[in-house]
Amino acid sequence: MKGLWDIIPRNYRRRAIGVTATIFLRALLNFVGVAMLIPILTLILDRESLTSSKYMLWAYEWLGVDSYDSFVVVVCAAVVGIILLKNIAILGLYRYERNYIYSLYRHLSKALFVAYHNRGYGFVKQNNSAVLTRNVNVVTLMFVAGVLKPIATIIGEVLLLALIVVALMWYSPMAALLAACVFMPIVAIFYFAMRRRLHDIGERENAAQRTKSRIVAECFRGYADVEIGGAFPEMFKRFDVAMNEVVALRKRNATIGMLPNMFTEVGLAVGLVALVMLSILSNGDNVALMFGIFAVAAIRLIPSVRGIMSGWSTIRYNKYTIATLADISFADDSHIEERTERMHLERSIELRNIDFRFDDADSNTISDLSLRINKGERLGIRGSSGVGKTTLFNLILGLYRPTAGEIRIDDVVLDDNNIRSWQNAIGYVSQSVFIADMTLAENIAFGSSTEAIDYERVNEVIELADLKEFVASLHDGIHSRIGEQGSRISGGQRQRIGIARALYKGCDVLFFDEATSSLDGKTEENINNAIRRLSTNNRSLTIVVIAHRDSSLEYCDRIITLQ
Repeated sequence: MKGLWDIIPRNYRRRAIGVTATIFLRALLNFVGVAMLIPILTLILDRESLTSSKYMLWAYEWLGVDSYDSFVVVVCAAVVGIILLKNIAILGLYRYERNYIYSLYRHLSKALFVAYHNRGYGFVKQNNSAVLTRNVNVVTLMFVAGVLKPIATIIGEVLLLALIVVALMWYSPMAALLAACVFMPIVAIFYFAMRRRLHDIGERENAAQRTKSRIVAECFRGYADVEIGGAFPEMFKRFDVAMNEVVALRKRNATIGMLPNMFTEVGLAVGLVALVMLSILSNGDNVALMFGIFAVAAIRLIPSVRGIMSGWSTIRYNKYTIATLADISFADDSHIEERTERMHLERSIELRNIDFRFDDADSNTISDLSLRINKGERLGIRGSSGVGKTTLFNLILGLYRPTAGEIRIDDVVLDDNNIRSWQNAIGYVSQSVFIADMTLAENIAFGSSTEAIDYERVNEVIELADLKEFVASLHDGIHSRIGEQGSRISGGQRQRIGIARALYKGCDVLFFDEATSSLDGKTEENINNAIRRLSTNNRSLTIVVIAHRDSSLEYCDRIITLQ
């Protein structure tokens, strides 16, 4: 319960007090609905109750009816009206509870998305994207719908049960004792029989669902390699194993879900048998009335007991969500502020005695590196694979934080407070430029809403990036969709889109990380010529290039080699 409470943000904890009040009111109204049936039952089974009860007699005289039958009809009509109003009120209270639950889901899903993002590039690289996606979209929903919502149900039903039992003890102690003897053992047996089994089933299904999500994501993300390598049959086999696990666990859970109904029906049958035996032993004295009271109580007791057992089953099944979300600090406000300020490069980028080590590494990837990059310079970086070239880029880009040393932009230390401003001023073209499943214009103006795109600027950078011929070949021009991860374009076109994206941004520094390594010689030469023209036409633009081949660094003013 503590872990559950820690997950809920503070402002939602305060609102939980109001939800608790609605649960109590709902239980009270449900009790009123049951209690209103008792007077009718008493009037029907015991005509003398009209004179033996001062309340009944007062109501009879106040209504001014002329016969016993008329009084019963009026009382029945009044009870129906009260129950109708009660149900309308309960719908309103339930709507308040429902709004709280799904508002919390919306908040947790958004907050988890933000929390994962804010953990940085290293965290994202170390975790499977399909698992993170499932946690954001599915686990948060199962937490509120499969844990919090059943808790609210159990609280409401327990309160209602308590009220009914107290009323039974006051009205008919024997009926109360009978109800307790029937239903309490049922709940206890179900609890001890299922408490571990349900949790294990939930944990195993979550693991199987994560495996399925990962396999599907990897299959489609690496479709070409999967197809050429003939890996799909094996991937499908693993998917099928996970699917069989999910189906088997779901069937077991469905069977367990039927047990509360069966248990409560058996309990009712036992109670009725006990009443019959009591009637035989007591020659039927007052048993009819007690039978009726027990039956009325059972009408609401059975759904309550069933609701408690089913709710508890659901909680145990989805308990894994608490552990999944427990290590996340959920902010009260998950609003993301769009920051547009820029840290313009005026003089230089300077790295001073930089060390960097990955969390799971035994030694530094980069040790005691110092480097100065001047504004307008064209700097090339080369070195063998694994020497740390891309890691160096990620440090300058602000994606990693140095283990030791500092990075200065015009003598200002790069830190968490100004990284966003620095990133707003730089452009980045990787070996495999990220292409979203959007139009060409939206990919170039990446990060801008459709309404905010400057199409005149888009056409300008298309010309600068040598994309005019490609755009002319598209059916809808810059409004053409180019497929998920650029599935409908070539490698050279992908790199040019990356350059156009950086130019649209109006960056001060342009970083190329092996941007031409996967291209053929002719396309590489064309891309390099496009970069050279950019630099020649804008000598204030700083360009930093990582490349294996010296031909990709020919236009650089200076080349450094990492060892």
